Amino acid sequence: MRNVLWAVAAGIALAGCGGAPRGEEAAEYAVLHIAPADKELQTSYSATIRGRQDIDIYPQVPGTLTQLLVVEGQEVKRGQVMFIVDQVPYQAALRTAQANVEAARAAVATAELTYESRKELYDQQVVSEFDLKTSYNNLLTAKAQLAQAEAQQVNAANDLSYTEVKSPADGVVGVLPYRVGTLVSSSMPKPLTTVSDNSSMYVYFSMTENQLLELVRRYGSKKEALSKMPAVGLMLNDRSMYGEQGRIETVSGVIDTSTGTVSLRAVFPNADGLLTSGASGNVVVPEVREGCVTIPQSATYEVQDKVYVYKVVDGKAAATPVQVTRVDGGQEYIVESGLATGDVIVTEGVGLLREGTVIKEKE
Repeated sequence: MRNVLWAVAAGIALAGCGGAPRGEEAAEYAVLHIAPADKELQTSYSATIRGRQDIDIYPQVPGTLTQLLVVEGQEVKRGQVMFIVDQVPYQAALRTAQANVEAARAAVATAELTYESRKELYDQQVVSEFDLKTSYNNLLTAKAQLAQAEAQQVNAANDLSYTEVKSPADGVVGVLPYRVGTLVSSSMPKPLTTVSDNSSMYVYFSMTENQLLELVRRYGSKKEALSKMPAVGLMLNDRSMYGEQGRIETVSGVIDTSTGTVSLRAVFPNADGLLTSGASGNVVVPEVREGCVTIPQSATYEVQDKVYVYKVVDGKAAATPVQVTRVDGGQEYIVESGLATGDVIVTEGVGLLREGTVIKEKE
């Protein structure tokens, strides 16, 4: 009996020394103390790059192409001759027109002499008034024929000048689909070439109607938006950023009903010729949000399309719904509602947390 009592007493003593259950130990987690700050956001829009001018070159007179004076990709100046159409028939037409002018001038001189002679004879009452007026009318007819001949000479000279097809602007020569010997005209299905003015480039992109409305509300009007918006960037097709910044110049006044978007145009300098007409890229539009709350995407989780964070309340994790806007490609969120200055949220291991988990802030 004594041995049994001793065993029970020993068990109670051992339990008192170290057998009591321990409380839950708090794990360490990285946390974020919420505080508003200014944030620069970047929004990308798919864009198409065009030269400041893409001018299709057509001949103004028909004929056989006799010379090509440029090559594809060559830089040309305004007024530089690029093609020559067969000039022989137009030179002959000009000489004929010049001869007609000389003949008309001679006819005018003869009509003037006749009129002066009839006038003197009329004063001497040798000829009738009818003869005088007839000679005067003949003079007017001769002068009209001279004017017509001179106009034909101008047209013939213009046609001859049009056989030299010149560049209407500084730019770069495009594709040359025709070769020497081709019969060309202004009604050809393809132009002789296209001259692109690439000194600066137009970059076209589109915004949705809601994005445009937000832009107008932010700046007050489209005009104010164009004057006050910051410079924009250009991401090229290889994902590299173009070295120069551009500015948005125009906003279309019409919304495309089929897409619900409005077209905008930005202009970028292109002194080194890196940008090419017809290329594609992305316009990067910066925006500064003042006094906003930004949290990393890793601090959130989603349940049935709702976004939650774990807020630290009395040292424990409390699931809290938040309204957010995705920025930086979804890597960060701007919190529109659900958090306030001074709140603390867990930023790591969110997927392993549960409601009420004890949180110890990691130093």
